[in-house]
Amino acid sequence: MKVVHYSDYLQLERILDSQQPESGLVGKPAHDEMLFIIIHQAYELWFKQIMYEVESVNGIMQQPSLNDNSPELQTVVHRLQRVVTILKVLVQQIDIMETMTPMDFLDFRDMLRPASGFQSWQFKALEARLGLQFQHRHGQEYYISQLRQEQIDLIKKVESERPLISLLNSWLERMPFLDIEAQWWDNYTNIYTESLSDNEKANLEGFHRVFDNIEQTERQLSARAGRAALFIMLYRGYPILQLPFQLLNVLLEIDEQLSTWRYRHMNMVHRMIGTRVGTGGSTGKEYLKGAVDKHYIFREIAQLTSFLVERRKLPALSQNMERRLGFDAGA
Repeated sequence: MKVVHYSDYLQLERILDSQQPESGLVGKPAHDEMLFIIIHQAYELWFKQIMYEVESVNGIMQQPSLNDNSPELQTVVHRLQRVVTILKVLVQQIDIMETMTPMDFLDFRDMLRPASGFQSWQFKALEARLGLQFQHRHGQEYYISQLRQEQIDLIKKVESERPLISLLNSWLERMPFLDIEAQWWDNYTNIYTESLSDNEKANLEGFHRVFDNIEQTERQLSARAGRAALFIMLYRGYPILQLPFQLLNVLLEIDEQLSTWRYRHMNMVHRMIGTRVGTGGSTGKEYLKGAVDKHYIFREIAQLTSFLVERRKLPALSQNMERRLGFDAGA
């Protein structure tokens, strides 16, 4: 039987010897550079784990048939919930970074040029794997300009593959319930229209833009997928829709945590360098603010809350549909 030692298994010698502060190499040691290196190494390790989880989820979602009440869907939700938990840790790590003062950072900042967190190819690949498209990126003109060619090639490869949001779209389009309840959509449209107050009438235009079968190249969810997602949100109390609702909800949580991380990162950068240019040549806080405002990957799911109505107004489902949505769906 093979004997595995803790240090060998974790390759601790390689990991613990991988911090080489630039300030020490030039004979001007800056105490906080060690903290700076370790935190960013930890970020990259967590990015790797998140990518590992998302890639496994995409592999499951690529199947032509995925039972909405199956262990596989439970696995998808569980792994994405793990992603949310990891993202919360990434946000909390900023608290540690902020124990470093601006003067502490200035002790070694100029020695890092042109190295920058902007060169984190893993994070860019992760955004693409989730579904951030090039045309929706802030700073398109230089988002890969500071990367090595092999890193650019890797990101471009990820961008050429189907992201999670596209796989989600296909999964939602397969949901059969709206076909069975053909009259339901007309009833719901009327109920939603009547629920709008006078100063909400403009919402009706958005309602039809999202749910009518109009070709729209800028949207990542089709009208059919949008109607299916709305149905899941409205009737999530039925057993067979609980896991699908958890899936939609966890994607919103991922967006929320990514946004929180970007926002905290932006404020930390402003605290550290004010309005100065980043070490990688970006506009510093201004670039990060643009990403905070623009990089919402699952915004089309979040948008659906604009089109909900009170439970008491929901169209009644047929007895056959209620059986299908209950625990005896196979009966």
